Amino acid sequence: MGEQDHQGPRAVVEHARTTFTIVGTAHVSKASADEVSELIRSGDYDAVALELCDSRYQNLADPDRMAKMDLFEVLRNGQAGMVAAHLAMGAFQQRVADQSGIEPGAEMKAALHEAESAGLPVTMIDRDIGTTLRRVWRGVSWWQRMQLGSGLFASLLTRETVSPESIEQLKEGDVLESTFAEFAEQSEQLYRPLISERDRYMALRLMESMAGKGYNNVLVVIGAGHLKGLSGHLEGEPAADPVSERESLEQVPPSGRFLRYLPWVVAALVIAGFVIGFSRDTELGVKLVSEWFLINGALSALGSAIALAHPLTIVATFLAAPLTSLNPTVGAGFVAAGVELLLRRPKVADFSNLRHDVIEVRGWWRNRVARTLLIFILSSVGSAAGTYIAGFRIFDQLVGG
Repeated sequence: MGEQDHQGPRAVVEHARTTFTIVGTAHVSKASADEVSELIRSGDYDAVALELCDSRYQNLADPDRMAKMDLFEVLRNGQAGMVAAHLAMGAFQQRVADQSGIEPGAEMKAALHEAESAGLPVTMIDRDIGTTLRRVWRGVSWWQRMQLGSGLFASLLTRETVSPESIEQLKEGDVLESTFAEFAEQSEQLYRPLISERDRYMALRLMESMAGKGYNNVLVVIGAGHLKGLSGHLEGEPAADPVSERESLEQVPPSGRFLRYLPWVVAALVIAGFVIGFSRDTELGVKLVSEWFLINGALSALGSAIALAHPLTIVATFLAAPLTSLNPTVGAGFVAAGVELLLRRPKVADFSNLRHDVIEVRGWWRNRVARTLLIFILSSVGSAAGTYIAGFRIFDQLVGG
């Protein structure tokens, strides 16, 4: 195959009688998209593998997929934060597209189109983005979680021009890596699930589904940042059991026992504080309960108010938060978002315009879907803050008294 002026980095690896030509692409580059198209049109390959998971493939194939989601089911299943994260990364991606004139992932779209035209089988080899995000979340400390959450939320609200450094980062990796690049460079706990685990996962997927399965030459299209890691795994010792190892990388580590039981412990301590307060003096007990309701309800309602919730939603949040904090099976955010849905149900246009509205700061408040997600998140944060502030207040008064 002739050299091309815009040829990106490549590696050719033979594994189990199958030759893998691994092309490292720039995710924001017309040249990479053209290169991938030319390679598939050459007729040298009998299969194509892409650095995509099924959900990202569906988003490429159907850009308006989110418009079809059931928002209430999202809230009930505790996926509001995940959906908001997807929207935040999508907003970042769209800003890059607007600024550079190149849609991120153009080379993946080109590969899908050319493979379909050539009648070649296509395999998605990347790990599900939701699994990766959950493994990242579970693998870091609570302090790093706060940093990640605040950083993601800041990118959610910013409309500033994307820096040249961010665009260069996106050329090497995907939008997921670009979003957390600053943190990943400083943390092994982040680097492992975000980069190295995915290198291994993609190698296992190739071993499992393509190596030795009758394919002679497979074109593998991945971000340039994964080229070295993926080729190294394919050149190394074959996995004893690719399926089992791949499945182990799909498991989300359970949250620590302490974190699982912490909400119940806090609720038990608060109730115990009420009991002790009333046993000492009725007036003290009433004061503790009143402060609990006022602090917890006010901070959670403040979160709803910042999200510009309906006035009745704000009232409902104020009343519900002190009670939901004593019953960890139901969150204040779920109640707040549920009431908002009843009062201001999103219209078809809100779902249709969701991807474009969230690019702008005002769009998060203008679009009813995005605003409901903000209400869920901000009221939940307010309730959590209120729980611990009011809890320490109760403790201080009991000890001080």
